[in-house]
Amino acid sequence: MTAGFINQNLPVKPLIKWAGGKSRLMVQFLFLFPARVNFLVEPFFGSGAVFFHLNPAGAIISDKNEELINFYQVVRDHPEDLLTDLKKHINTEEYYYQVRSLDPAQMTPLKRASRFLYLNKYGYNGLWRVNSKGLHNVPYGRYKTRRLVHAQDLYQVSARLKKTRILCGDFSLALEEAEAGPGMFVYLDPPYHPLSNTARFTSYVAGSFGEEEQRRLAGAFQTLDQRGCKVMLSNSDTPFIRELYRGYNLVEVEARRAINCKGDGRGLITELVIRNYQ
Repeated sequence: MTAGFINQNLPVKPLIKWAGGKSRLMVQFLFLFPARVNFLVEPFFGSGAVFFHLNPAGAIISDKNEELINFYQVVRDHPEDLLTDLKKHINTEEYYYQVRSLDPAQMTPLKRASRFLYLNKYGYNGLWRVNSKGLHNVPYGRYKTRRLVHAQDLYQVSARLKKTRILCGDFSLALEEAEAGPGMFVYLDPPYHPLSNTARFTSYVAGSFGEEEQRRLAGAFQTLDQRGCKVMLSNSDTPFIRELYRGYNLVEVEARRAINCKGDGRGLITELVIRNYQ
């Protein structure tokens, strides 16, 4: 099977597990998206659940995580080579830590993408977490059997990405490149504002997304609104976020915490969806 035989109308699932991924919220999101989406801008891409569900005719996607973006670029451009390289991986603890210790900066884009998917699938609970030096530090997950990817799913995703610009950088980059205006839908899914001082999650990339970044994003939201875009943003339900987006359409949704080191920390929690349209 090659990408040329793929039906681009078939549903596509994300290839990776990602903290904050929106697959489980899609049923609630169905009533919150615009009636029609032709062009999508998604600057905090992650697993891409919204992108793959909407299947827009055109899109610009981005993320600050270099490993994530390299992975999608390789999936788009070299799916067959990636499938071949993935066959070499084995599920042992020793091999996992050997792969984790490799320096991605010294690897080819293909090998780097293969390493990324392997660590995502076999690391503990599907986490992708780095330390202050930007080094992946998630322990081995001890999964007995786990398929890295289904070939058909990879080709489906590759086909969708071929009509998409993929960027790596701060959220402002995608917004600048898009030259936002009427007829464009922008979905923003930033690192969430913590519910408490002890609820912060160690970053997916070196650095953090603190209150100043949240304020900067809120300013970008207002600018997009003024330019006539339809904008939808997800974040935690805190007084700080409610104040930042006061005057906009705020909807509460119920999300399940899928990634937590404690089993009792994975219950339902209220999140906010903020829109500039009804």
